[in-house]
Amino acid sequence: MTVHAFVDESARNGRYLIAAAIVKPAEVSRLRRSMSQFLLPGQRELHFKKEKPTRRRQRADAMARLPVEVRLYSHAWHRYDEPVRQACMARLVRDLLDRNAQRLVIDSRSNKDVHDERTLRRLLGPHPSTSLLVYEHLDSTSESLLWIADVVAWCHGAGAEWRKRVDPITAAVMDLDRP
Repeated sequence: MTVHAFVDESARNGRYLIAAAIVKPAEVSRLRRSMSQFLLPGQRELHFKKEKPTRRRQRADAMARLPVEVRLYSHAWHRYDEPVRQACMARLVRDLLDRNAQRLVIDSRSNKDVHDERTLRRLLGPHPSTSLLVYEHLDSTSESLLWIADVVAWCHGAGAEWRKRVDPITAAVMDLDRP
């Protein structure tokens, strides 16, 4: 079965997290419609760290009931996060290739997107014709399914109560510091 992945990151307490919301293609349209319920009038995107705690709880609980799975890739970091981000991205892409993923959408970081593109070309280069995986960077105002990854990454990084709220859709947490 093919899947689509929507990726965002979070960094907190010396941990860099990449969250990938994995969605079946047949669910994409319905999930996008569901995302609109999370916006306030005039709001163009959901960015979880900017939400008030009450709204965070409501949104996390609602998202935990969606037909989606989220995989997290975690790595320790200190000063410069790009090498650990690319290690997380590489592991994610290998996992997506194993699942015959068709589409990878990554929340854009503007001029830093080039780093992700290098990693993706390096990994997909040896077998571009056998992989059906296409990728693109989009702003979260253009792709609402990125919000799922944002919420789960934030909740996981916050720990305790927040992590429990998104446990129902958290399929796996890969700690890249452990072999």
